[in-house]
Amino acid sequence: MNAQPQRAYQGSLRLATASARADRAWRVFATGFCFTVFGIGGMLQGLTLFPVLRLLAGSRRRAQPLIRAALRHNFRLFVGLMRILGLLTYEVRGRERLLSPGQLVVANHPTLIDVVFLLSLIPDATCVVKRGLWRNPFLRAPVSWAGYVANSDSESLVHDCSAALRAGHSLVMFPEGSRTVPGHPILLKRGAAQIAIASGAPVLPVVIACEPLTLTKDSPWYRVPARRPHWTLAVGSPIPGSLIDATVPPSIAARHLTQHLAALFGAQAPEGASVSLPTTNAPGIGRASL
Repeated sequence: MNAQPQRAYQGSLRLATASARADRAWRVFATGFCFTVFGIGGMLQGLTLFPVLRLLAGSRRRAQPLIRAALRHNFRLFVGLMRILGLLTYEVRGRERLLSPGQLVVANHPTLIDVVFLLSLIPDATCVVKRGLWRNPFLRAPVSWAGYVANSDSESLVHDCSAALRAGHSLVMFPEGSRTVPGHPILLKRGAAQIAIASGAPVLPVVIACEPLTLTKDSPWYRVPARRPHWTLAVGSPIPGSLIDATVPPSIAARHLTQHLAALFGAQAPEGASVSLPTTNAPGIGRASL
C-alpha cells in the first residue's frame, strides 16, 4: 500500500536532482560566458572606445574622469549581466556612504569580483592595480589613462595614492594585498594605513561577504557552488583622519589602524545589521591609542 507514495517520492527526488544538475551546468556555462564577454569587451574597448575618449579629451587630466566613468559603466553592466543570468544576487548596506568623494575605501577581499562591485558603485573612483597590467598591451593604456595606481614600491605607492586622495578622488584598496585564503585568518599589510596617515583622508571600511563562497583564491571560475551565491557589501562609518594622533610616530599609528581594520574584517556582521565602528573614545581608533 505504501509502494505508490514511495515511487512518487523517488520520482520527485530524481527530478530535483536532475534540476539541480541542470542549474549547476547552466551556471558553469554562463560564468564562462560572462568572463569571456568581459575579457573580449575590455580588449575591444582598449583598441576603440578608450583611445577615442583620450583623443577627444585632449589631455590626460581631462581624460581621466571620462575613462573612469566608462569603466564604471562596464563594471555595472558586468554585475548586471551576472545577476540577470542567475549567477549571483547581492545587497549593499550603507550604499550612500560610498558617494562621498576623497575617501580611502578599504575592504576585505574574499572573491575575484570584489573590485568590480566596488568600482561599479563608487563615482569617479581610482584603485591600486597589479603592476603587471602595465605590461598588458590591451589594458596598459586604459588603466593608465584612468589614473589607476600601480602597486609599485612602498614609497611610490604611498605618494601616488595620497596625491589621488588629495585631488578629491576616492581610492579603493584591499589591505590584504591578495584574495583571502578560505579557512585562514585575514592578514593585512600596513600600506592602506600608511596612505591614510600620509593623506589625512577618511577611511571607509567595507566588509564583503559571499555565501556560499566562490571565485576564491584557490578556486577556479568553473567550480561553481551548489546554489547561487549571494554577496553582501556592508559599508561602515568613515574613520576621519582627525582621529589619528599626530604626536605619535606614523609607524605606531599605522599599526593600530591596521589592527582595528583587521578586527573589523575578521568579525562576522549579524544578518540584517550594518557594520558599526567603535566611537572615537573606544580603544583602537581614538587618540589615546593611536
